[in-house]
Formats: sequence, C-alpha cells, structure tokens
Amino acid sequence: METGKPTWWDDAHTFLSQDEILGPVVRSYPHESLVGKGDLFSTLVRSIVGQQISVIAADAVWGRLVELIGEVTPEAIRPFSPEELAPCGLTRSKSSYIHGLAMDSEAFLLPNWNEYTDKELLKHFTAFRGIGPWTSEMILIFTLMRPDVFSIGDIGLIRAGCVQMSLVSVISV
Repeated sequence: METGKPTWWDDAHTFLSQDEILGPVVRSYPHESLVGKGDLFSTLVRSIVGQQISVIAADAVWGRLVELIGEVTPEAIRPFSPEELAPCGLTRSKSSYIHGLAMDSEAFLLPNWNEYTDKELLKHFTAFRGIGPWTSEMILIFTLMRPDVFSIGDIGLIRAGCVQMSLVSVISV
C-alpha cells in the first residue's frame, strides 16, 4: 500500500492547475498533497466515525476512541464489545460496524490491493456492514491513493457544486 505523496500527484497537480475552474484553487496550495499512511483499517474506522457528522465532532469521537483502545487495530478493538465502544460517541450502528470489521478483518483486509480494479474493490468493501459507496470511495481516494476516483454523493462536493453553480448564475446575470 502506497505511503506518502501518490506517485501520480505531481502530474495531476500540473494538469488541474490549467483548469479554468479548479486551477486557481489548485495553484493556491502548491505544496499540499494527499499523504498515504498505509493503514487501511485505521483509516476505515476513522471514515466510519466521520460518517454524517461534522469534522469537529468526528475528531472528538476519534480522540475518545483512541483514548479507550489505543492504536486503532483489529486486535485492539476485538476485546471491546460494541456497547463498550459506543460511549466514545459512536451510535449503536457505528460501534457495531467497527466491531464487526475488527472481528472479520482477515476477510476484509485483502493481501494485494493492486491486483484489484476500483470496481472490484468497491464491490468488496460494500459487502461489509457499515461500508457504503461513500466510505468505499473515501478508502480508494485517501488510503489506496487511487487516481480518477470522484465521490459524486459526497455532501461537501455537492455543497461546493451548489456554491459554484450559484456563483456562475450570479456572474452570468
């Protein structure tokens, strides 16, 4: 699993810098990039924690979870029941999903991610309770560092698109 800046990042940055709409934003952050940590399980749990809540709330819940179990690994989660995880700020469903993934981590954590297409991985991830299309796409983008993945259902992107569309309509009036 790739760690650090993705090998494709500089080419993507150069290409997107030339885009009429995205170019100004991309050029505003010349030294920023995705940074892979190479830890799928921890990143997945963090994605589940952050589903449908604000970043501030997700950070608080994550901090309490780490305080409770230490390093976020399947082995660290397994001794805790979903009911023991929930007081960290997790819903009953989220604590159940996280615990279930820890219990079934051998089936979840494939040995060689690079042998699978994005479509195959999306199908694999969504076969597990608590992982839907959005979470699967986040894994592809932020953990497996796959290029050319866009999460059409991401609320932040939808809102950004609405703002962009509003600006375009105001400017064209």
